[in-house]
Amino acid sequence: MEPKPKYKRVVLKISGEALAGADKFGLNDGMLGMVAEEIKQITALGVQVAVVVGGGNFWRGRTGKRMDRATADYMGMLATVINALALQNAIEHVGLETRVQSAIEMKEIAEPYIRRKAMAHLDRGCVVIFAAGTGNPFFSTDTTAALRAAEMDADIILLAKKIDAVYSDDPNTNPAAVRYSRLTHQEVLERGLGVMDSTAASLCRDNHIPIHVFALEEPGNVCKAVYGEAIGTIIDG
Repeated sequence: MEPKPKYKRVVLKISGEALAGADKFGLNDGMLGMVAEEIKQITALGVQVAVVVGGGNFWRGRTGKRMDRATADYMGMLATVINALALQNAIEHVGLETRVQSAIEMKEIAEPYIRRKAMAHLDRGCVVIFAAGTGNPFFSTDTTAALRAAEMDADIILLAKKIDAVYSDDPNTNPAAVRYSRLTHQEVLERGLGVMDSTAASLCRDNHIPIHVFALEEPGNVCKAVYGEAIGTIIDG
C-alpha cells in the first residue's frame, strides 16, 4: 500500500534568501521552478498548500541612521509581494491554480487577505500565497507564517530555508555547532535558537503548531516533510 501524506493542510514558509539560490540576491529562476514542482508534487497527493514568502532576497532591515523601523518594515512587505507574484507565475506555469492574498491592499495585482476566502480556495485545491506579511510593521514573516497557520487550521508549518536544520550556532562559522533533529517550542525559546523570532515561536507554542525545518535547495525535501520523514529538525510539544 502506498504511504499517505502525514498532513492534510500545510503552510509552507519560504525565505527570500532561499528563492535567491546561488545568486544571493533577487530571484533565481531555477529555484522558482523547483519550488513550483515541489508544490505540484504535494498537491497531487491531496495536500492543501498555503505559502508565506519572505523578502530578504531584496530587502533586509534598515539602512542608514535616518530610516525608522516602521518604514523599513513596510519596504520589506513590498519585497514579499514581488516574491509572491514571481512564485505565483512559476506555480501557474506547472499547471496549478493560485491566488495571491496581500495583507496590504493592492487590488490590481492581488486579493486582499480574507480568512474565509483563503480557506475556500484551499478547500478546492488552489494554492494560496500570502504576501505583505501581517500588514503591520514590527512583525516578521515567520510570525506571519505562525499567524496564518493558526488562522487556516494548518497541521504544520514547513519552514524551508537555506540551512538544512536547526543548529546551536551558525555551522558556517562554528564547526562545533550541534545539529538538532527534534526540539520543543520551549527549548527554541529558552536557548535563543535562531530558527525563527520569539514572537513566532511563542505563537506556535501557544497554538500547538508543529514546525518542520529543512533545506529548500535539496529536491524532494518538501515531499519528504509532508510524509513526515526525519529530515532537518522537527519542533513540537
